[in-house]
Amino acid sequence: MILPTPVEVTPTAGRFVLTERTAVHAPGEAAPVADLLRTLLTPATGLPLSGSPDGTVVLALDPAVEGAEGYRLSVTPERVLLTAARPAGLRHAVQSLRQLLPPEALLDHRVEGVEWVLPGVEIADRPRHPWRGVMVDVARHFQPLDLLLRTVDRLALHKLNVLHLHLTDDQGWRMPVDAYPLLTEIGSVRARSMLGQAGSDRFDDRPHSGAYTKAELRHLVAYATERGVRVMPEIEMPGHVRAALAAYPHLGNRPERQLDVWTEWGVCENILAVHDEALDFCRTVLDEVMDVFPSRYIHLGGDECPTTEWETSPAAIARAAELGLATPAHLHGWFLGQVGAHLMANGRRPVCWAEYQGGGALPVEFTVMPWRDADHGLDAARYGHDIVMAPHLSTYLDYPQSDASDEPLGQAKFVVDLPTAHANEPAPDHWGKAEQSKVLGTQAQLWTEFVTTAEHFDYLVYPRLCAIADRAWNPASDYTRDFLPALTRHRPRLAALGVHHAHRP
Repeated sequence: MILPTPVEVTPTAGRFVLTERTAVHAPGEAAPVADLLRTLLTPATGLPLSGSPDGTVVLALDPAVEGAEGYRLSVTPERVLLTAARPAGLRHAVQSLRQLLPPEALLDHRVEGVEWVLPGVEIADRPRHPWRGVMVDVARHFQPLDLLLRTVDRLALHKLNVLHLHLTDDQGWRMPVDAYPLLTEIGSVRARSMLGQAGSDRFDDRPHSGAYTKAELRHLVAYATERGVRVMPEIEMPGHVRAALAAYPHLGNRPERQLDVWTEWGVCENILAVHDEALDFCRTVLDEVMDVFPSRYIHLGGDECPTTEWETSPAAIARAAELGLATPAHLHGWFLGQVGAHLMANGRRPVCWAEYQGGGALPVEFTVMPWRDADHGLDAARYGHDIVMAPHLSTYLDYPQSDASDEPLGQAKFVVDLPTAHANEPAPDHWGKAEQSKVLGTQAQLWTEFVTTAEHFDYLVYPRLCAIADRAWNPASDYTRDFLPALTRHRPRLAALGVHHAHRP
């Protein structure tokens, strides 16, 4: 009936019909959530859902409801009652109410001739993990603001609460920085794009560009906040920075060399230098990032950083010796620690992709995202990091959904089908309770080397994201018994939202 699968749901007798006379009572802190309810339902239903102390749709805060995001939803013939301990839970209750209505309720235009019926039901629901999200790479291929706004709406519908924006990479820099204007003037434009997977010798010879304004990013943050989604920015360092080095060569290890914005896929060997000016650059950029994004968490990337340039740079070799590091390669953890300390001094929490085996490369205060496998996460948890699990074999949505010949181009070697996505387990059973307690949650990843249209974006994301959202919320959801029947009921909702989704099993 509902995705993600509620923890407790009991059908009851009767039904409630929303009409022109239906009013909403939402006292105190519940009032903004009632406004969200109207925002979401009025376009299709045309119902005013006006406020009234005698309203039969009631939204209320109740500290007795379990969990920071837990909620209760009761539908009887006489009234609809949504309760939660906090507004976050009330927003989830609103999304469940939307799914109980006919799927036409999700359309963005007025619909005539539909009876807006809610079936009788009692739901008591709460998520397993506080972090449930999706990463969208806007650096490889720029994704327009309207697509991101639609993505926020769809995340909220599936009770996902983090949009992780991968804003910079070798192939493009998408966020303006007042102190470094060339980052977008030069770094947001590449001359061409590789055709095919990494290592291909074919290119399209069409320039690709795009950058957001700060006003657009602030609008995205505000829009997401209203819907219970926080936007976490990612600024890659010290690798994946070729676009920045194309704009400001002096930040690199060979300042005399003029690089272009990278036109290939894969891992580029050009990385930031380790001198004070490079560190000051990172701090200044992050100051402007923090001004736009209020998120407690700021992602620093930190992955796939070849250290070849440091190992042959006299300045890097000298810096490593000065710091007492065994090799220049050890500058990786030191560099991220320096920048992370700046974030922590400003009350933020640094996040990195986990790029080490056995722990120790990053300060324990960093939240890390293990992307290799469960053991990768176990190492990080044992070292003491909070972790957000992102194992590529179950959460990378740029991998093909099948090995069928008509499957669109995706990353090589691996397939993530729908059962595999649903089987994603952020806190595996074989971990000890101490390690499981370090798991904040999980998220899906969409890298966009091959994502050039909104239709392709949707096809890769849905319904695999529905599956990941289901298990992130409710670990007891069974793929065959619970998820597949719910997905059958859910597909008309995706269609109403205009989602170009896959139909593979």
